Amino acid sequence: MQHDAMAERRNNIAPIPFEADAPFLKIVGELPRELNGTLYRNGPNPQFDSPGAHWFVGDGMLHAFHLENGRASYRNRWVRTPKWLAEHDAGRALFGGFGRKLPNAPANLTDGGVANTNIIFHAGKLLALEEAHLPTEIEPGTLATRGYHNYQGRVAGSFTAHPKIDPVTGELVFFGYNAAGPLTPALSYGSIDATGKATRFERFEAPYASMVHDFIVTANHVLFPILPITGSMERAMSGKPPYAWEPAKGAYVGVMKRSGTAKDIVWFRAEACYVFHVMNAWEDEGRIVADVMQFEEAPLFPHPDGRPTDPDKSRARHCRWTFDLTGNTDRFQQTYLDDLTGEFPRIDDRRAGLKSRHGWYACANPKLPMFALAGIVHVDGNGRRLGQYLLPAGDTISEPVFVERSKDAAEGDGWLLAVVWRARENRSDLAVFNATDIEAGPAALVQLGHRVPDGFHGNWVGAA
Repeated sequence: MQHDAMAERRNNIAPIPFEADAPFLKIVGELPRELNGTLYRNGPNPQFDSPGAHWFVGDGMLHAFHLENGRASYRNRWVRTPKWLAEHDAGRALFGGFGRKLPNAPANLTDGGVANTNIIFHAGKLLALEEAHLPTEIEPGTLATRGYHNYQGRVAGSFTAHPKIDPVTGELVFFGYNAAGPLTPALSYGSIDATGKATRFERFEAPYASMVHDFIVTANHVLFPILPITGSMERAMSGKPPYAWEPAKGAYVGVMKRSGTAKDIVWFRAEACYVFHVMNAWEDEGRIVADVMQFEEAPLFPHPDGRPTDPDKSRARHCRWTFDLTGNTDRFQQTYLDDLTGEFPRIDDRRAGLKSRHGWYACANPKLPMFALAGIVHVDGNGRRLGQYLLPAGDTISEPVFVERSKDAAEGDGWLLAVVWRARENRSDLAVFNATDIEAGPAALVQLGHRVPDGFHGNWVGAA
C-alpha cells in the first residue's frame, strides 16, 4: 500500500504535456457569489525531459482558475521564457539543472530562467517569479508572456520568488541571492513603491553562499536568513552537487532597519536548520517575532558527498524565531509550536509584517507513513490549532491561499482556496473552504478533467 501511494505521489510531480482552456467547469456545492477574480498558480512543468534535472528547475506553467458570479473557468499556459522558446524551437532539452547547459546546446544560449515558483500582482502588473532571474510579466486573463520586467532598468540580476507587499504603504520589498553571479555569497535588496517605481537597489555580502528562498519583513525591519544549503562553484565544476547541506556552517539571520542600509546589518546566530517559507513576522517591544516552517535538516538536497539527509529530520514544523533587539545577545531563539509536518504557510495578507491572529498551512496526515501534504491546519497567532481538515487517503493538497470576504472584513473572514489532487481519478479540484471553519470541509469544489501537477505558489487577484 505504501509503495502504491508513493508511486501515485510521483505521478503528480510529473508534468502535463498540454495547454488547455475549460470555459465552464462543473461545480459541486455552491461557489460564494462574492468570490470574483482569478486564482493564479505557478509550478514546474518541464517541456522536455532533461538528464539529472532537479524538480525545482522545470519550466514554469501557470494555472488560472477564474471565478465569477458562481461560475468557474480554467486556463493553463507555459511561461514563454527564452529557455522555453529555444527548447520549443529545437524540439529537445537544452539545459540541465540550475542553469547548466547540455553539451549540444547552442553556444549563444545563456538564459536558463524558468519563471516557475510564484505569481504576484503589484502596481498593475502580473509577474511570474523564480529566484534566479528578473520577474516575467504576464498578461492577465490570457496568460500571454510579455517578457522580463526590470523596472526601467533600475533592478538587475536575481529577484526572489517571495517579495513582500507592505499592506500599509503598498510598497513591494524584495531581495536576491547569488547577486554577484552563480553560487556567490552576495545578496541584493530593494524596494518598489505602490506605483511600480524602483526606489532602492543595493548589494551586500552574506556570511556564505546559501540558497535563500524566503526572507522576513516587518513594519520597520528586514531579516535575511542565511541557512546551510550552501552553494559551491568548486563542487559544481567537479560534478558534485552545486547546492548541498552543510550544517557545520550554522544558521545566520541578518537584521536590518528598513530605513537603514546594508552597513547596519546585525547578524544573529543559531543552531543549523533550514526554512523555505515564512508565515509572518512582527515587532513586539524590542523584539522581532517570526513564525516559519523549520526543518532540522534540509530535504531535497544532499550532503556535499552526495549522501541524502535524514528523512525523519527533513520535515518542516511550525516554529517561532525570536530576536532580541536590545543588544543583549546575538543568538536567536527557535521554539517549535507544533510537531505536525507542514509547509506552504499563509496568512491574511492584510496583516503581512504586523501581528496576526490567523494562519494556515498544508499539513501531512499523521496517520499515513509518508510526508505528502494531505490536509490544512488553521492556527491562531500563537500557533495553537483552531481547526484541521484531512483529505481522503492518497489525495494531496497545494498551498492554501486566503481571500478576504471584502476589503474591510475582519482578519480571517473569507475563504481559503487550494488545488487538490484526487489520486484515484488522477485529476484535480479547486477546493473552496470557509477560512475559519476548515473542519467542515470544502464549501465548493471546482472540478477539472485533468490534474494540476504539484506546484509551488499562487495568489488571488480580485476583479477590478
